[in-house]
Amino acid sequence: MELTGKLVSVLPEQTGNGKNGVWRKQDVVIETEGKFPKKICVSIWGDKADRSILQPGAQLKVSFDLESREFNGRWYTDVKAWKVETAGGGKAGGERFAPAEGVYDSGPTSYDDGDMPF
Repeated sequence: MELTGKLVSVLPEQTGNGKNGVWRKQDVVIETEGKFPKKICVSIWGDKADRSILQPGAQLKVSFDLESREFNGRWYTDVKAWKVETAGGGKAGGERFAPAEGVYDSGPTSYDDGDMPF
């Protein structure tokens, strides 16, 4: 799924230690466009958070997955970003290389490189 909107807020980064080692999570609030804009808190895990584009007011395009889980009879839903880029088409977060000038980059065609969105 994708959403495009204005970055409203960058919340404090959270870190910790888990069974797989150290983890980092950056939550941001994106405001959608349209007649009835909505604010959505998106979690960016690991090194996918490109600090250079996470500036309040920036227009971003966020590719994300929704995931719900149950805990003690209540359900919780996460919005987990797997790619963040500027809405104007500039590359950021999740990109591993910049194509040579004049070369068309259609983006990843599969997840065979091990960079799974979960």
